[in-house]
Amino acid sequence: MKRLATLAALALVLFVFAAPAAAQAAEQKPPDQVAMWIVIASGFSMAIASAFCGLAQAKATAAACEGLARNPGAAPAIRFALILALVLIESLALYTFAIVFLKVTY
Repeated sequence: MKRLATLAALALVLFVFAAPAAAQAAEQKPPDQVAMWIVIASGFSMAIASAFCGLAQAKATAAACEGLARNPGAAPAIRFALILALVLIESLALYTFAIVFLKVTY
C-alpha cells in the first residue's frame, strides 16, 4: 500500500510540473531576411519532393506493366499493389506541400 501511495504522489508531482515545463515562449516573427530564405527553401523542397515522387511513380508503373506482361493471371494482385504504392508515393508530395504551406503562411 505504501508503494502505491508513493507512485500516486510521484504521478501527481509529475502532472503538476509537466505543464510549466512544456510551456512555450511567445512566438516571435523572424526577420525579413529569414522569411525570404524560408520561402526559397520551401520552393526547393517542394520541387525535390515532386521530382522524386515522379521518378518513383514512373518506376512503379513500369514494374507493374512488366509484371502484368509476364503474368497476366496475377493482374488483380499487381493492380492492388500498384495502386497502394502510388498512393504512398504521392503522400510524400502531399505531406511536403502541407509542411511548406504551413511554414510559409505561418
